Amino acid sequence: MQPLTESIGKYLLTVVAPLIQNPDSAELRVAASDDGKYIRFRLILEQVDVARVIGRNGMTASAIRSLAKAAGDKQGVKVVVHILSKEEAAEEQA
Repeated sequence: MQPLTESIGKYLLTVVAPLIQNPDSAELRVAASDDGKYIRFRLILEQVDVARVIGRNGMTASAIRSLAKAAGDKQGVKVVVHILSKEEAAEEQA
């Protein structure tokens, strides 16, 4: 499962970097289930960058999520990608 997690993580950061103004501040958090059947990626960005990644009517985010999900489906793993601002991530942890 580690190679799958690394390859999807690289894909997410590679695709998102050209879309955002602050690529150095982008953070990717990964959580996996103990049985290895579920991986959750949390892409945490500056507030101004979240709208750019989500895109018009959510089309960009939908495409990013679809490709990540397809990569997981090939390995029998459910992949979920959440796109959050740093403020939203901080609220969830509080």
